[in-house]
Amino acid sequence: MGKQDINADSVTRQILQGTRAAEKDHAFDDAHDPSRPADYWFQESDEGPILFVVFYSQACRWSRCLSCNLPARMSSRHVPFPALMAQVDYLFQQHDILQLAPTLRKVIVSNNGSVLDEATFSSTALIYLLAKLNVHLPRLAVVTLETRIEYVDLPELEFLARALREGQTPTALELAVGFEVFDDRIRNEVFHKGLQLHQVDELCAKLARYGFHLKCYFMQKPVPGMSDAEAIQDIQRAIDYLAELARIHGTRINLHLNPTYVAFGTALERSFRSGEYAPPQLADVARAALLAEGKPITLYVGLSDEDLACEGGSFVRPGDEALIAALERFNRSQDFAGLKTALAMGSRRPTRNTPQR
Repeated sequence: MGKQDINADSVTRQILQGTRAAEKDHAFDDAHDPSRPADYWFQESDEGPILFVVFYSQACRWSRCLSCNLPARMSSRHVPFPALMAQVDYLFQQHDILQLAPTLRKVIVSNNGSVLDEATFSSTALIYLLAKLNVHLPRLAVVTLETRIEYVDLPELEFLARALREGQTPTALELAVGFEVFDDRIRNEVFHKGLQLHQVDELCAKLARYGFHLKCYFMQKPVPGMSDAEAIQDIQRAIDYLAELARIHGTRINLHLNPTYVAFGTALERSFRSGEYAPPQLADVARAALLAEGKPITLYVGLSDEDLACEGGSFVRPGDEALIAALERFNRSQDFAGLKTALAMGSRRPTRNTPQR
């Protein structure tokens, strides 16, 4: 057995141990065709059209966050770089991607874990992806790499940024980090994120030296026992914190706000089934988003559960259609006035009694 095989086995054990520690009972998608990405879709934001790609790789090594079942769409075993490169080739054979290629301004690269973790996502495949982006996307302005902070290697990032600058237009590098919740105790003792504020502070200072951008994912109301008001307050603290980092370092920062859905196979699903937890109301998510008005950061509201919610566990409820449309418009425009108007109009409509489990 070679060194790579031993390391791969060790990573698999680490993933399974984290999954058990978090008391998750979801399976892994080991039967997925390794030459095909797990998923891709398009988004619209104030930065322009976005391609969001989730590559199929070995699952996140941390794998213990309380309500996260993203590893369920990944492999428990090592996915070698030729398979990942085949996934890249597959993307640029898709008619919808090729059709939008001349206008795409941003690509978000995910593997539902850390694409900078070379144990689960090959560096060879990552370089291959960047080369293909340079060839196929003439107007690309930003490439976002999702990762945990411990896998960030600045010399590697500097090399990746140089490669991106060889494209047809100047392309910035952005790192996306799962923050999930601002409250330290909830984030690490309840949600088990394993992320300290000083790590984010240090990362932001390093990124600023190279002109790299930062995206932070937050979840609104991610754990049982958090009231709707407390959830909004937590997002307000996150906005204030990121705004201060942006002022200090001059870093371009985006807060990506995800309403929490109830992910199947997690402890959150059990709390939902017992009536101890209900997802946030979209109106409260809109109220939280409005707290970013006038701050030196941008905010994007995620509106998809990626088909990972358990039955009945989505944050979308009957009657939310108009507010969803308003939030989508906000994502494209950062128009706080329009969002305020939509929220006010929604509050004047008769409310529906929506049963909650």
